[in-house]
Amino acid sequence: MNIHVNANTLKYISLLTLTLQNAILGLSMRYARTRPGEIFLSSTAVLMAEFAKLITCLVLVFNEEGKDAQRFVRSLHKTIIANPLDTLKVCVPSLVYIVQNNLLYVSASHLDAATYQVTYQLKILTTAMFAVVILRRRLFNTQWGALLLLVLGIVLVQLAQTDGGGSDGAGSSGDPTAATTLPTADALPTQNRMLGLWAALGACFLSGFAGIYFEKILKGAEISVWMRNVQLSLLSIPFGLITCFVNDASRIYNMGFFHGYDVFVWYLVLLQAGGGLIVAVVVKYADNILKGFATSLAIIISCIASIYIFNFNLTLQFSAGAMLVIASIFLYGYDPARSAVKPTTSTHMGPGSGDAEKLLPRV
Repeated sequence: MNIHVNANTLKYISLLTLTLQNAILGLSMRYARTRPGEIFLSSTAVLMAEFAKLITCLVLVFNEEGKDAQRFVRSLHKTIIANPLDTLKVCVPSLVYIVQNNLLYVSASHLDAATYQVTYQLKILTTAMFAVVILRRRLFNTQWGALLLLVLGIVLVQLAQTDGGGSDGAGSSGDPTAATTLPTADALPTQNRMLGLWAALGACFLSGFAGIYFEKILKGAEISVWMRNVQLSLLSIPFGLITCFVNDASRIYNMGFFHGYDVFVWYLVLLQAGGGLIVAVVVKYADNILKGFATSLAIIISCIASIYIFNFNLTLQFSAGAMLVIASIFLYGYDPARSAVKPTTSTHMGPGSGDAEKLLPRV
């Protein structure tokens, strides 16, 4: 009885955590990029999130090794240095996620939080596309229908913006190509809705590719979720440094690496770093319906919060599009084959059973 109660409790905790993480990150990124004051360099924030994630995962790996320093060092050497081929394979998702996270900041800078949250659900479509092309995976008819609903919903949401609705208080306009001035012009002089849309689409594309690449190349590796992310962060940091100095070298030289940083920016860095770690822990307690419910609640929370925080104008067309996206999330997660079979639980996870958890969500 206690086991059943604990399982239900963990499911509700999973629901709450996934919902808050999905909603708060998008709202926080939007607020950080449009609030009055000096605007921080997003490339440096992405890099600092990788440092925070690396430190956190190193502590967790140290704890996994029984807090024994020698075992800890041996484990790192065995996984990272003595296994160079596996480490090199991780280079691809490391680079992809650095680019993706930078694109998400661009998108959050140019799209209101509600539109950003809805549009980013296109990662479901790109993941399915790469699963079919790379893994030769077959989709159910219901999943193809869900993808169609997803595209229709996001098209409606974007059309709601071009028709002049849905603008928030950050100086955005109905014209998707219109460029307007943000509170400060040092780091991000204009706001362009079309640029935000293309950045979101690029992030969705990279998210789908990285997830399927990881599943195909690294499937079956007996490495813990924390050690896998030590690998990812170690390789992401050099790519992040390159991105900083390619995109923002002059600004870093003139204004400093931590220009525009304050308590809220550090909170955003930790939220981006810790959000993926939290989700990686709790998703194993949540089935597809629960995860779909969490994502749907996050969209609703983002829309409601945007009305009060960013003066977002919620139109009927935007609402219809968002509802289609929410419906598509539930429909895509529905498996008619599994619905007829009662799931069984096991306390043992064999090799490869945790592969889906070994690459943490970066958003």
